Amino acid sequence: MAYQSAFSWIFFLFLLLNVVHCKTLKRDVKALNEIKASLGWRVVYAWIGDDPCGDGDLPPWSGVTCSTQGDYRVVTELEVYAVSIVGPFPTAVTNLLDLTRLDLHNNKLTGPIPPQIGRLKRLRTLNLRWNKLQDVIPPEIGELKRLTHLYLSFNSFKGEIPKELANLPELRYLYLHENRFIGRIPPELGTLQNLRHLDVGNNHLVGTIRELIRLEGSFPALRNLYLNNNFLTGGIPAQLANMTNLEILYLSYNKMSGTIPSGLAHIPRLIYLYLDHNQFTGRIPDAFYKHPFLKELYIEGNSFRPGVNPIGVHKVLEVSDTEFLF
Repeated sequence: MAYQSAFSWIFFLFLLLNVVHCKTLKRDVKALNEIKASLGWRVVYAWIGDDPCGDGDLPPWSGVTCSTQGDYRVVTELEVYAVSIVGPFPTAVTNLLDLTRLDLHNNKLTGPIPPQIGRLKRLRTLNLRWNKLQDVIPPEIGELKRLTHLYLSFNSFKGEIPKELANLPELRYLYLHENRFIGRIPPELGTLQNLRHLDVGNNHLVGTIRELIRLEGSFPALRNLYLNNNFLTGGIPAQLANMTNLEILYLSYNKMSGTIPSGLAHIPRLIYLYLDHNQFTGRIPDAFYKHPFLKELYIEGNSFRPGVNPIGVHKVLEVSDTEFLF
């Protein structure tokens, strides 16, 4: 027993020394130092030394996470946010080929996302929201096959939403709101089997919901769908009721018209439904008032006719800026 205990202790010391003396991959050291040179003093003051993973008595750089792979350390996460970085997207980031998380949100980055972003094959989270990024989203972003979270909201992206986003089989959260996108939402996004949250609100998008869900079995896992503040037209198709996992449907401030299909009231998990400020007509189906989970239904700014509410059922409706409790 004593022999085994001594052997285990020696083996532990060997592993510890091996980790301590691991060198950071030269490719990552070069890339981070290029980024350091381009980001300015707000970041540099916290990045001491030449090795981003730490060197001797120096700790790893703030916002840099490293892991050991064989005889080397590699950079796996880079989080530099809310420090007012000014300037173009640092292209050297795309040389950090082991990155699983890149978070540069709430800065002042400008220019386009470089097409080299497609090199980051291990990336799972890409967060660039709240910047001043411009131009179109490069189609190469569809090469990030492991991506689960994509945050590009609150920028100045333009052009059409690339259909290549449908090539991201693991994608769960897609935030594209508050940009300048035009054209139609690619119906190919409906093939994403794991997508739970889609937000394309506050853009300049056109088209209809019918076009968006025209593919069979569209959005099987979707819980939250935000289409508000665009230029969508047409009605709400009855097929939308097939999206049985929906919890939030946000259609406010579009140019949609027609009546509300009664099947929409049978989406089992629906909690919030925003129909306000469109051109809908007819009556609100009585089934909405009986829905077990629906908390809020916003209908102001339309041309709905009053309906008969079942006695004893309470829902909050907003009509013409006046809130009624039925």
